[in-house]
Amino acid sequence: MIKVLVVDDSALMRLIIKDVLEKDPDIKVVDTAKNGSEALEKAQKLRPDVITMDVNMPGMDGLSALEKIKEKRLGNVLMLSSETKKGADVTLRALELGAFDFVAKPQGVRLGLKDFEEELIAKVKAGARTIGSSKENPVKMPEEYILSDGDMKAVVIGISTGGPRSIMKVLPYLPARLNAAVFLVQHMPPAFTGPFAKRLDEQCAMKVVEAEDGMEIKPGVCYVGKGGYNLLVTEEGKKKKIVLTDSPKHRFMPSADVTMESVLSLFGKDTVGVLMTGMGDDGAEAMVKIRKSGGRTIAESPETAVIFGMPRVAIEKSGAEFVLPNYEIASKIIELVGVRKESG
Repeated sequence: MIKVLVVDDSALMRLIIKDVLEKDPDIKVVDTAKNGSEALEKAQKLRPDVITMDVNMPGMDGLSALEKIKEKRLGNVLMLSSETKKGADVTLRALELGAFDFVAKPQGVRLGLKDFEEELIAKVKAGARTIGSSKENPVKMPEEYILSDGDMKAVVIGISTGGPRSIMKVLPYLPARLNAAVFLVQHMPPAFTGPFAKRLDEQCAMKVVEAEDGMEIKPGVCYVGKGGYNLLVTEEGKKKKIVLTDSPKHRFMPSADVTMESVLSLFGKDTVGVLMTGMGDDGAEAMVKIRKSGGRTIAESPETAVIFGMPRVAIEKSGAEFVLPNYEIASKIIELVGVRKESG
């Protein structure tokens, strides 16, 4: 049985979260708290497996409580935030401070409640599974870079639940002179992808930007899929450019399948598909197509995948040429695409 402490200053939200979680027979909400100080007191007494933590609360807020909970090792923390830019900034800061993941609160009590329920339950279960697995493996890097003056290649990374922290084992280790454009499809609410790209840019050697319609695609740049849109690529004259579209409709937008297939249609066998932690199967079919077309594919192994869903399906469909823990993925990408001789 997974023990959960629910922390939120809204009595209604505490009730909704408790009701949602207890629909699952494996989850028991052991108590609730209305602010950070009450959460600390109850966490010390009850020792929950997972603590769902509201970001904005009077008195001790969610970030302050998170720091103390991590310091005292009182449970894995799942942040709940509003779908606003301010909410995104605070939530991404919480991930840096050690929160396991986050769930965006539904806009209104009923709007988006079904998706919220599914995501909340799945992430609480994932948080319980990762208790005690905080062992950090050093990222493995190639001893020497393979220099390339060939055509620009493309790397498409599909990632979901657990992604904001897992991707930090990959993107910061890719050099600015990578002979490829990188397309990152992280399932995330629309207000989050801009701040997420900004934070990644601060921590990566390569330039990281939120993808915008009409942007020219260049090597050594990572384009983060914009929340609510699919990221496609096209060619105009001799320039490769980004196209943002709200079709085809997909449960996740951006969708890894849609972006991977678009990149494959333009880059062909110069495409590298990477599928990391996440629920469901988004990206698995496209990985199969990339591999059959002569491209290269990497799936994250169960050793490090927070949720071994998306990569597992790709492996089962024979869409993964390499199956690697997250700390070996950057090295393999560099090996497959090479590094440009010049930085221009």
